Order: sequence, then C-alpha cells, then structure tokens
Amino acid sequence: MTRSIPIALTVVLALSACGSSEDTSANAEPAPAPTTAAASAPATTAASPTGEPAPEVPQTLDFTARTLDGGTFAGASLAGKPTVFWFWAAWCPKCRGSAESVAAVQQDNADRVNVVGVAGLGSGDDAMRRFAQDTGIEGFPQLADDAGEVWQRFEVVSQQYYVLLDSAGKVVHKGSLSESDLRKRVAELT
Repeated sequence: MTRSIPIALTVVLALSACGSSEDTSANAEPAPAPTTAAASAPATTAASPTGEPAPEVPQTLDFTARTLDGGTFAGASLAGKPTVFWFWAAWCPKCRGSAESVAAVQQDNADRVNVVGVAGLGSGDDAMRRFAQDTGIEGFPQLADDAGEVWQRFEVVSQQYYVLLDSAGKVVHKGSLSESDLRKRVAELT
C-alpha cells in the first residue's frame, strides 16, 4: 500500500500542471496554509552538543531527507531564516524552464533566504542528478524525494510548485509562481 501512494501521486501529477500548455502561474492565487500538524504544531527545542539550548525548530522543519548526492539533509538546519521550497520533477519541461530563475533567486538572496529544491515524482536518482547538473541548480540543496515524503509533508500536489515559509517556519504561500512573483514574494520574506 505504501508503494502505491507515490505511484498514484506520480500519475495524477503527470496529468496535471506540467502537461498543460496554459501558464497560469502569474495569476495563481496562493493556496491556503495547510492545517496539518506540520503547519500548525508548536516549535520544539533541542539541546545543542554543548548542552546549551538550540534554537527552536518549527514543526514544519522537523524532518530529514536524502540529498541528490546521497547525504542526509535536516530540515532543522533551515530554522530562523525564511525558506523557499521549490518542488520539481526531472521530466517536467516547466521545471527545466524555471530552474535558471530559481537558481538566480537563490544566488541573489543567499544571505537572507534558504532555497531548497525538492525533486521527485518518479524522477529517479540518475535523472535528478542530470537535471541538477544540466540546469545549474547544484549551488543549493536539492532533495531526492521520489517516495514523496517531503511532498506529502507540505501537501504538494503538482510539480513546479513553491512552498514559502517565514523565518518562524510558518507557511505563507503554496502554489505556482512566475519568476517575477517569486522574486516579489522572496523580497517580502526578508
């Protein structure tokens, strides 16, 4: 049963946004913030290795995932800074077309905003790595999420999708964004 969820999600998403010739991202309204525990649960505090209290980690960032290079990524490492999650699939032409602008937004705001790519939807490890190399997005964290765990955590239902968190870890936007809208929203986060 667990394996059928990513497959079903892949089929639904393959038939949705990426295949459409209509670009509605400029007019997309932000989706309401999710009401799941991940979006509304209080922050937790952990002890640092020195015994001092570590910064509070919002529930939205209390996860780990695998990176494209096989490492482990801790969502808690993003705490205290606004964050942009960009959800993409290696086979998605819209994602490929947006990769350069997402990388530029990350470079322009690296000192103020975290940007994290989240690949998945049956992309496969090799295709995800090729996509990252071909599009120049290797300069910021890229998560390999073919199982859809991070996608499900943020209730993402299509590729070429953004989830923006403020510095407290609260979801402030979910949905598609044009390049200009992404820049505007990122500027509002800082």
